[in-house]
Amino acid sequence: MNEIKFHTGENIPMELHKVRIVQKLHLIPVEERLEAINRSGFNTFKLNTREVFLDMLTDSGTNAMSDEQMSAMMRADDAYAGSQSFERLLEAVREVLGTGHFLPVHQGRAAENIICRVFLKNGSVVPTNYHFTTFQAHTLDKGGRIEELLYDDALKIDSDNPFKGNMNIEKLNACIVENGPENIPFIRMEASTNLIGGQPFSLANLRAVKEVAERFGILLVLDASLIGENAYLIKRREAKWKGAQIGEIIREMTSLADIVYFSARKLSSSRGGGICTNRRDLYLQMETLIPLYEGFLTYGGISTRELEAMAVGLRETLDETAISQSPRFIEFLVDELKKRGIPVVTPAGVLGCHIDAKAFCSHVPQSQYPAGALAAALFIASGVRGMERGTLSSVRDENGNDILADIELLRLAVPRRVFTLSQLKYVVDRVQWLWENRHLIGGLTFSYEPAVLRFFMGELKPLGDWPQQLAAKFRADFGESL
Repeated sequence: MNEIKFHTGENIPMELHKVRIVQKLHLIPVEERLEAINRSGFNTFKLNTREVFLDMLTDSGTNAMSDEQMSAMMRADDAYAGSQSFERLLEAVREVLGTGHFLPVHQGRAAENIICRVFLKNGSVVPTNYHFTTFQAHTLDKGGRIEELLYDDALKIDSDNPFKGNMNIEKLNACIVENGPENIPFIRMEASTNLIGGQPFSLANLRAVKEVAERFGILLVLDASLIGENAYLIKRREAKWKGAQIGEIIREMTSLADIVYFSARKLSSSRGGGICTNRRDLYLQMETLIPLYEGFLTYGGISTRELEAMAVGLRETLDETAISQSPRFIEFLVDELKKRGIPVVTPAGVLGCHIDAKAFCSHVPQSQYPAGALAAALFIASGVRGMERGTLSSVRDENGNDILADIELLRLAVPRRVFTLSQLKYVVDRVQWLWENRHLIGGLTFSYEPAVLRFFMGELKPLGDWPQQLAAKFRADFGESL
């Protein structure tokens, strides 16, 4: 049973697990939160977890591991080459993803590096349903560029479109004809689209993309980091697959791709990552780069303990009870915020709840990074650490000007089996308070800006004294001393 009905008719997601190991949290006073965000350059990535109450920055590497995963780690075979732990992982990859060849890498962006190094050349064009920051960085680094080919509804914040991550087939055909198939090394599909609110694609759409790829002789590459959650939403939203098992849907998805890669930090609640294929010719093209950049072919820069955890985690992806917990909690959070008039991305997707910072902070221009400002403001008001997914996560053009993001989002990630319902209710309460006091939020500007992936380590400063005003208002309303 994956959903429990309440006699009252309330739609309350249940934790279908019990907590056996706990980690103490600390909610520091507002004055310390204000000091912490100042010291961190108004970048939530640079906060120390001692300062964070609820860490909703990401689901990458933060999902709770199961008792089965923890116990499997104790039988790790620490051999440099020919590890039995790798053999068990390879068996799980073949069972769950249906691919015969597997290359281990230390995380998802390492897989992106290998794939881009092998297949991209200067001037390459990669059509995708939407870019991801690290994949874009690797593409640009190799002299390529990305074409984002979405349907118009994908960027509509409030929508009832169940598959906003679908690739626009008409635009895909036009992109290939315009650029020439010889200049398109592969088409990339991401399950699910991280930067537009964790939105899934349908299996029908993936099949249509595959048909185009085959017609032009182009590879199809699938980022499967959130394939389990995408499969769960396919089962809930795509009529043909309502009675299917999660594993059946996953294998149908991977069978359509020439190369599948993933971050195990998301996919299997462990660490590491991998590149999978059924084509030996593609495997051999990538094989030699694993010892050069990652490690030997049977560990790929991952500890053997993590190889064991990854193997178990992959199989747990087939368990709908496990895979449904995060999407259902996200749906609860989205619904509760929407009921209060707070602008959020709908329908609820995967990875987290995404707040529309452009509407939330409509008085803050995009050039002043409203999503980053909202992330800082929420931390001051709650101790909750979210993540900016907007213009801060974008790049600059050749003239040094910001390329403004299509949408400005504050992501509140909901890792699997980490938060309780009362903690999500706390988040709702503090977001609502911030919504009612949103006029106090101001903009940000860079004080230190790295050239690549600036949102990770960049530092900003507020335009004006709005953080102090916000903290003072919080003190007045909640009685904390400042």
